[in-house]
Amino acid sequence: MFTRMSDIDRMFGAMDLLRNKMGRIFGDFDRSLDYGPGLTLSSSGPRTNLYEDGDTFEIRAEVPGIVKDDLNVSIQGNYLEINGSRSLDTPEGYKIHRAERGTSTFSRSFTLPNDVDAEKVEANLKDGILYLKVPKSEAAKPKQITIR
Repeated sequence: MFTRMSDIDRMFGAMDLLRNKMGRIFGDFDRSLDYGPGLTLSSSGPRTNLYEDGDTFEIRAEVPGIVKDDLNVSIQGNYLEINGSRSLDTPEGYKIHRAERGTSTFSRSFTLPNDVDAEKVEANLKDGILYLKVPKSEAAKPKQITIR
């Protein structure tokens, strides 16, 4: 009986090992489809975080290897769109032997929870992160009502 249990334990151990290896293979496969080598992005665009402090939204988007001249941010009402592209920057006189960070473009758009004041938006690019400070419109800000 103990021989049979140890055989079963070995079999399950081998199955766990196979499952872990397959998970790593397909985990890398999924990652390459979503974010690809460098910034070859699918329809999801760059990874983005959205924060709110009451009067302002702050958006942080990962855009590694993209300069500010190749980014475009537009806001209409509460609809935000971020577009960008990266070109292949081969040094003059060199030939390419491997290009994993090739050209790519992306477009990411989403609807913010409230209308915003597009005239007061601040955008900064630092260390591959696009920082957007987007103030809410006056109509969207909460108002304190005094009771008489």
